[in-house]
Order: sequence, then structure tokens, then C-alpha cells
Amino acid sequence: MNPGELGLPMAVPAAGLPARVRIHEVGARDGLQNEKATVPTVVKAEFVRRLAGTGLTTIEATSFVHPTWVPQLADAEELYPAVADLPVSLPVLVPNERGLDRALALGARRVAVFASATESFAKANLNRTVDEALAMFEPVVRRAKAADVHVRGYLSMCFGDPWEGTVPVAQVVKVCRALLDMGCDELSLGDTIGVATPGHVTALLDALTEVGVPVSVLAVHFHDTYGQALANTLAALQRGVTTVDASAGGLGGCPYAKSATGNLATEDLVWMLRGLGIDTGIDLGRLVATSVWMAAHLGRPSPSRTVRALSHQES
Repeated sequence: MNPGELGLPMAVPAAGLPARVRIHEVGARDGLQNEKATVPTVVKAEFVRRLAGTGLTTIEATSFVHPTWVPQLADAEELYPAVADLPVSLPVLVPNERGLDRALALGARRVAVFASATESFAKANLNRTVDEALAMFEPVVRRAKAADVHVRGYLSMCFGDPWEGTVPVAQVVKVCRALLDMGCDELSLGDTIGVATPGHVTALLDALTEVGVPVSVLAVHFHDTYGQALANTLAALQRGVTTVDASAGGLGGCPYAKSATGNLATEDLVWMLRGLGIDTGIDLGRLVATSVWMAAHLGRPSPSRTVRALSHQES
């Protein structure tokens, strides 16, 4: 018997939590960019289409970066037109003005830039200082907004850095403020190496609130390296965050931070939110089936506990 048919998980709402959460699905971009083998474009397109069929409304499609940076996403020009007809939001990453030009030429209406809260990761990821990276993004954001395009700002290493260790909250707040001041509509706080704990999450969100950053523009992006992603998500929900990044099947990591393991699995997130009585609009059965399908193409089982439990995958 399927657990869903038995009414599981039982919905027990908790006080102070949002009624609905929007999941920003990153599996097709952040998930696949870390694969050693390149996934065929036709498979990526089918993955996005299947994800759209689960009820997800925001699916990050690809990244318009130079192929030498992320060769797994070198097919952005072929992939985006293959899914552009879907009735969902399809954000794409753009590292610079050239990336923005490529995205706009294909009709993209939502783009994202990706900054770092630390100097070490800015150097490793963008070969620039934090301030130099922000200066590079400023014309990208300005031109995107002039074209009435929604801009998300990703901020990596918000909770810890593999070279620098702990990252002061004030340092993260400073870069967050800079991204919002240049015009970003939304800001995703990234725990790139998965070292955050709930108290740290709460402290950062409170610090951002204190400097006038509305929680409505914030999203959280947790990795599950130490098994803390769901606990951290709950802490963020308790502070009013309603947008959570997750990756179908728990795919992904970061090619520039080797200690970064998989993203929070979308299925694990949906299971928890369902148990809290929080609406996501997602068909969990279809989502699990999609992740099982992709896992077969990748030649390994999904790391998501919920996928394994509901599909009886063997390790």
C-alpha cells in the first residue's frame, strides 16, 4: 500500500509557519552541472518537462556560462528552446553581460547572477574579488531590469567556507545588501558546503531583517552534507521564508567546492511540508517517478530518502 493512500504523512500544522511554500527547483541546473558525464540534451529537456508535470512552478533550466567553466551545461542554446513552451517559470544563470545577451536572445524572462560572501570562493568561482564580482554583476542586473526581466541573486558561502572556515554574519549581510541595492528582485542564501545549523540560519535571517531586508525577497538554498538541510529549512520557515530551493532526487553539489555534496532533495522537502500541512502544489508520486527515471539515466539510485522509501530503490 502506498503511504499516500494511507494518509501518510499525517498533516499536523505547527503555529507560525507559512500556509504555502514555493519550491525553486534546481535539479536540472545545479543538480546536473556537477555530473562527471554530460547528460544528453534530449534527456535534460525531458527531465524539465517531467518536473513541470509534477506541479512545480519554478524550474531552473540551465546556465549561460562559458563551456569551459561548466561543460555539462554547454548546450544551453539547444536546451532552452526545447522547454520554453512550458507554462512554468524557467530561470537561467548568467555570469556576465555576454551570458545575459545569450539568455535574452532566447526569450528568457528570469535570470540569476551568482555572487560569493567570501573572497576565497569568489576567486575560485569567478576569478575575482567579492567587490570585483559585484561590479561585474551591476550592468547585468541593470540591463536585465531595463528589459523587465526578473533577477535572482545567488549568494554562496553564507554559512561557512572550505578555505576560510566560519563566515561572519555581518559579512554576509553586507553582500546581501549590495545585491539587493543593485536591483535584484530575490536573494537566495546558499549553504554551499552544508555546514549551517538552525541557530545560525535564524541569526542570519534576523540580521538581514534588522538592516531592512524584507523576508519576502529571501530564499534559502541548503545542502545536506551533515544532514541538517531539513532542520535548517524549518528554522527559515519559522522566520517567514516562503521560497525554498531544492533539487529533485537530491542531485547536485558545486564544481568549485569539493566538500559540497547534494542539495536538499525536493521529495524530502515536500514530505516534511506535507506533514506540516503546508501547501506546495506538487504531486509527490509524479516527482518520485521523475527522480527514479533520471536516476536510471545517471546509472545510480537517488540519494533522497523519500525517493528510496516510496520507490523501494536499493542502494
